[in-house]
Amino acid sequence: MPPRPEPARGAQRGLITPRWPAPATVRAVSTTRTGGVSAAPYDSLNLGARCGDDMRSVQRNRDRLTAALGLATAPRWLEQVHGTRVVDPASASGEPRADAAVTATPGAACVVLGADCLPLLLCDRAGTRVGAVHAGWRGMAAGVIEAGIAHMDTPASELIAWLGPAIGPRAYEVGPEVRDALAADLGQVALATFAPSPTGRWLADLYALAQLRLARAGVSSIHGGERCTLGEPRAFFSHRRDGSTGRMASLVWIDASRQAAARGGGA
Repeated sequence: MPPRPEPARGAQRGLITPRWPAPATVRAVSTTRTGGVSAAPYDSLNLGARCGDDMRSVQRNRDRLTAALGLATAPRWLEQVHGTRVVDPASASGEPRADAAVTATPGAACVVLGADCLPLLLCDRAGTRVGAVHAGWRGMAAGVIEAGIAHMDTPASELIAWLGPAIGPRAYEVGPEVRDALAADLGQVALATFAPSPTGRWLADLYALAQLRLARAGVSSIHGGERCTLGEPRAFFSHRRDGSTGRMASLVWIDASRQAAARGGGA
């Protein structure tokens, strides 16, 4: 099994900046639940449009995030359905039904939402392509991580991955059918990532399972993966913990100004 990743930087002003060796042209961030306008139980920086919150509050939160990150255009939010479809936010319209986004267009932010599911961010070492993957257990079992890697159109050995905040291995209790689905194509090594729970079910380690899938695909630079959304109620929304709740966002994009500066510096 791949080694556990190094810790990430702490949240600053309600945002988590990944600690990963991405090129300077690549920017990424994961939100917490703080810094927005939504009322309980979506308090306060809920960015999900389909969890029951007042859409006016959601839009204000999204606008705040877009401004705080200095994005020229709003992120292309997805209607996530636990599938494997991948879209390019630079060419898609509306809120496409998809669970991953990949782009080579500077300024076009790839974004996924979550409140226990694993957000996975990708970039290439050259800083020319970025991607975001929403990997809940259904999507992971269906191959959404592999689909995201394939759409990066870059040798997997040239990719860098960051695992954002998700439900941790001591909190994610699942039944045998979920265990079987997640381990079906990975074999015995995947079964070792599950621990028996006191209730007779299983504790699943989404981080370890994602690491296995990334490593099998050829990705060796894997970072993040130490937070637990369920165990940190002041920082994160958790559907498993709270039921009705908000959604955090994880975003990655190519910074056009940094890209231009890098090109100018190399002239």
